[in-house]
Amino acid sequence: MKRKIICPILIFLGLQSCQNSNHLEKATVSAESLATPVISYYVTNNFPHDTTLFIEGFLFHRGKLFESTGSPLDMTSTRSLIGIQDLKTGKLDVKVELDRSKYFGEGIVILKNKLYQLSYKNQIGFVYDVTTFKKLREFKYANAEGWGLTTDSVSLIMSDGTDKLTFLDPERLSPVKTISVTENGQPLDKLNELEYIKGFIYANVWGTNDIVKIDPANAKVVGKLDFNAMAVTEKNNNPNALEMNGIAYDPDADKIYVTGKLWANIYQIELSK
Repeated sequence: MKRKIICPILIFLGLQSCQNSNHLEKATVSAESLATPVISYYVTNNFPHDTTLFIEGFLFHRGKLFESTGSPLDMTSTRSLIGIQDLKTGKLDVKVELDRSKYFGEGIVILKNKLYQLSYKNQIGFVYDVTTFKKLREFKYANAEGWGLTTDSVSLIMSDGTDKLTFLDPERLSPVKTISVTENGQPLDKLNELEYIKGFIYANVWGTNDIVKIDPANAKVVGKLDFNAMAVTEKNNNPNALEMNGIAYDPDADKIYVTGKLWANIYQIELSK
C-alpha cells in the first residue's frame, strides 16, 4: 500500500519540479531577452582636453571638431563658449561666448551652413553663420530646458533631459514631431548630448557613464556602450573630472570621439563589428 501511495506522490513532485524548472527557464530567457545588448569598443587614441571646459556639445564638421560649453555659476573658471578644438594641443579656438550671467550654453549642431545652439533654462536658442560665427537670429522653444542637439540632415533633433527627443524644422525652428525613448519597454530619461551616426541616434545618459544607441524609427534603445572603466581612469588621473558627456562622429574618417565635463582627455574609439 505504501508503494502505491508513495509512487503517485513522487510522480507529482517530479512533475512539479519539472514545471518549476520550466518556469525558471522561461523567466531566465525572458530576463535575458530584455537585457539591452552591450556594444563593445576599444580605445584607439587619446588627445588632450582643457580641464576648464564644461562640455555640453560635441561634433565634427568638415574635419573640424567643434565643442560648446556651459558655465555653472559656482565654477568661476568655466565659460559658455563655442569653439574649434585643436586635438594636438587641447586648446579651444573660441568663436562665440555667451554672457554667463544670463545664459548657460548647451548643445550645438551644424546644418546647411548654420550653427544652432541651445541655452539651458532660458528656452532660447541661437543661430550663427558657421563660417563667420555672426549671430543670425534667436529662437524660442517650448521645452522646459535645452540639453543636446544633433541632426539627421533633415531636422534638428533636441534633447531636454527627459525621455523625449524633439525634431525641429531647421527653418521655422518649430517642432515637427516628438518621440519618447524607451529601454526594455520603460521610458529612458536624462537623455543628454546627442550624435547621429549611420541612421541611429546615440545619446549620453546624464548621471551615468553610458551612451545608448536609439533607433529613431521606433524610439527604442537597441544597444548600449559602457564607459565606466574609462570614467574611473579619467577620475583617477584627474580628480576634478565630472560626468561623461560628449560624443562626436567624423563621417569623413569614420571615427568616433568621446569625452566628459572637465576631462583631461578626448578619447578616440572604434566600435567592434
